[in-house]
Amino acid sequence: MDLCVALGGGGVRGLAHIGVLKVLEREGFRIRAIAGTSMGGVIAAMYAAGLSPDEIEARATEVPPMGLLRARPDGAGMIGLGRVTEFLIQSIGTRTFADLRVPLALTATNLENGQEVVITEGSVVEGILATIALPGIFSPKIQGETRLVDGGMVDPVPVRPARALFPAPVVAVALSPRPEQWGDTHSPSPLGALPLLDMLTRLRPGQALNVFLRALEISARLLTELHLQIDQPDLIIRPAVSQVGLFDQKPVSEVAAIGVTAAEEALPELRALFTPRRRASRRLKTWFRA
Repeated sequence: MDLCVALGGGGVRGLAHIGVLKVLEREGFRIRAIAGTSMGGVIAAMYAAGLSPDEIEARATEVPPMGLLRARPDGAGMIGLGRVTEFLIQSIGTRTFADLRVPLALTATNLENGQEVVITEGSVVEGILATIALPGIFSPKIQGETRLVDGGMVDPVPVRPARALFPAPVVAVALSPRPEQWGDTHSPSPLGALPLLDMLTRLRPGQALNVFLRALEISARLLTELHLQIDQPDLIIRPAVSQVGLFDQKPVSEVAAIGVTAAEEALPELRALFTPRRRASRRLKTWFRA
């Protein structure tokens, strides 16, 4: 049961991807290619490098994401990436994309022309630093004369990059709720969790910024839905992580468990992808495209 997996962005919510990967492995699905953006790119890269979901969870527990953010600002960002870079080097080393156990694609956004950049070669750590460069929070990744920022700005769940890596059904893991749930699932403001910014929440500028961030969340959810409708993954898994803020200090195991629950609920649909009829349908589509 071969699959391609596309892991969406969402800050600390992305730890739910660990639980999804746990279930896929446990149930005998074979991940033949993986793509990710933002936090989804971090989890995808660690998995592609050979770390098991349990090992990824252990590494994230040893060094919680919020601990990595307490670094001096650098470049055009409010938070430095020095500690994040150290963590990535310790976890992935100097591997290039060619060294990985599973084909990997990371996505970033070209800040100059707004186009998506799919990264599939070179240093894996450098690729991750590009896909997680949340504008205004982290400094853009400089690549020649180009500035690269978070891939979720233009493609929140990289289905097409995953599909291009291997001819198998694509499972998209989206960290936003279904549209009919938007009115009941407001996410916590990230300001209260970020170093030095929590004091802003009590001031008028901070309150205004919270309104702006809420509006951005609505736009991001809409963009996610549009991409999923256009790119048509074979299955969408949606961990219920709306109550988790982008930079919350939630226990890693707690967020990963939400991913486990979502993947287990999707198991009947996952197995249905591999009925004889569905297999034959995919073969026919492959032949016609050829």
